[in-house]
Amino acid sequence: MSEREMTSRRLAVLGTGGWGTAVACHLASLGHDVRLWGRRPEFVTELNRTRLNAAYLPGIPIPASVVLTSDLAEAVDGVESVASVVPTQHIRSTLAAAGGVIPAGVPVISLSKGIENKTLLLPTAILTEVLGEDSTVGVLVGPSHAEEMARGLPTTVVVACDDQDSALAVQQSYTGGGFRVYTHEDVVGVELGGALKNVIAIASGICDGLGYGDNSKSALLTRGLAEMTRLGVAMGAQRATFSGLSGIGDLITTCVSPHGRNRAVGERIGRGETLSQILASTQTVAEGVPTTDSVIQLAAKVGVEMPITEQVHQVLFAEKDPRRGVADLMGRDLKSEMEELA
Repeated sequence: MSEREMTSRRLAVLGTGGWGTAVACHLASLGHDVRLWGRRPEFVTELNRTRLNAAYLPGIPIPASVVLTSDLAEAVDGVESVASVVPTQHIRSTLAAAGGVIPAGVPVISLSKGIENKTLLLPTAILTEVLGEDSTVGVLVGPSHAEEMARGLPTTVVVACDDQDSALAVQQSYTGGGFRVYTHEDVVGVELGGALKNVIAIASGICDGLGYGDNSKSALLTRGLAEMTRLGVAMGAQRATFSGLSGIGDLITTCVSPHGRNRAVGERIGRGETLSQILASTQTVAEGVPTTDSVIQLAAKVGVEMPITEQVHQVLFAEKDPRRGVADLMGRDLKSEMEELA
């Protein structure tokens, strides 16, 4: 890899979950002036005291150079870009006041993966509504577990933005150490890939919980990617995007990794637990659960068939027996694979 001249920049990260903390630590390691914002003052105070996020990213020290604050105006003062790492279902309420605080012209890049319930909006669209139509928003996603990235293990993601200068600036600011960023122009496709793969990850976990093998997992990922692509194309995304980092790349990681929260939810369901029991026992967010409900509505709206997603939805919200769901998938009418991939 060729050496790049790294310029120190002032950057803000909004969200003190595991991924937000990992991103802030990474940016600080590259020499940037980093502000990490959290909405709960008491939690931010604890992070300042211990310099550890034991709840969401245990074992990773937060560098002394990272400024931790619960004051949004302080966090975004003078920054060149803002990373929004707020769970999708909470972006609107959490950043309701951000439109009058984030300086005009400062790009806001979403690192969230999901689809808002009721509105069926992707994170960039939510941010545009919250920040104003003149705001510059983009998305950065890919196969990127916080636990690995925070340890400096090689991680590669993609940033997409309608404003290519902003995408290039983020690429330059974030790339370094074990972290590499590619640029992309297909905002909808990149963002949908990051959201839809979480639904397939729940299905992957169910397979693991039921004790199924490699044949099942390979078929699930392949057919799941076909579903993701069909919906994406129907919503204006480029088909090729789903062969990239935010599509097949992120799908593989989240469906096989022990770090995957959505896969873990599915595994527990496959072993016999109910969704309510699982959600009551964890403080981390599995974006795929609410996203599944949104995807079912989106698929119906644009007329796209998504059989795996339909079965996941019935298992999650109608307490359908997972084995019955698998049997129904295997018993569908026979088709040509090329017809299914179209």
